[in-house]
Amino acid sequence: MARIAFIGLGNMGLPMATNLLRAGHDVTGHDPVAEAPGIPRAPDALTAAKGAECLITMLPGGAHVRAVYASGALAAMAPGALVIDCSTIDVADARAAHASAAEAGLATLDAPVSGGVGGATAASLTFMCGGTAAAFAQAQPILAAMGKRIVHCGDAGAGQAAKICNNMILGISMVAVAEAFVLAEKLGLSHQAMFDVAANASGQCWSLTSYCPVPGLVPASPANNEYRPGFATALMLKDLRLAAGAAKSAGANTALGQHAADIFARFAEAGGAGLDFSAVIRAVREP
Repeated sequence: MARIAFIGLGNMGLPMATNLLRAGHDVTGHDPVAEAPGIPRAPDALTAAKGAECLITMLPGGAHVRAVYASGALAAMAPGALVIDCSTIDVADARAAHASAAEAGLATLDAPVSGGVGGATAASLTFMCGGTAAAFAQAQPILAAMGKRIVHCGDAGAGQAAKICNNMILGISMVAVAEAFVLAEKLGLSHQAMFDVAANASGQCWSLTSYCPVPGLVPASPANNEYRPGFATALMLKDLRLAAGAAKSAGANTALGQHAADIFARFAEAGGAGLDFSAVIRAVREP
């Protein structure tokens, strides 16, 4: 079992750290804001990282990750230690984080996740990993305590690339499903009929069959719980903006991704930022 420093104990980080504890790892956590019942706490990232064999970060943005790496935490870790960033950040920030860890002589992985708070709690997350094959192999026993699917996507930054591309698909498809249901309503088609057809025809997708934005059709959907997240609109907007920035840097045409970002931005500004992203159907009904 490994001695792990876990930085970022919010909605995702706390259940992830809890699952590491349950698996028998020695976990010390730090978060400047969030409460973390059951997790031994350190006053700062540097203290948490002293002698750690693994440092995991789960933070809001690239600047937060860089601040942890610049705090002296990397130099305080055990020789041959592993650094894993599970945050969703810009690809360029991820590659800069890799470079910082490499300068400290540490193996490193960018490993953003999919599965939301439910997946974090159930230890069923998907990890999209970027880094060397050796770092990936070193990380697998640790990631296995928090997730069910662990994919090596390529070199440094590849995990973040996979995450933002996947979530661009998710954001676009949720808007498409929402628009289809609203059109069906206006054409006099019942929600159940629309679902029964599309869920078993060429319109089938995860946003429809696993996370339907209309209440009463999919048991686990946040639509059945007043759109409590789940995966908040603010986080989807963040990911869509990361995808847009990456597309601009790479010279890629992602017109639908940008359009979805615009729709989610208007919904967030109108008060939907804290609701699950499937609540975007409200913005489609009342533009």
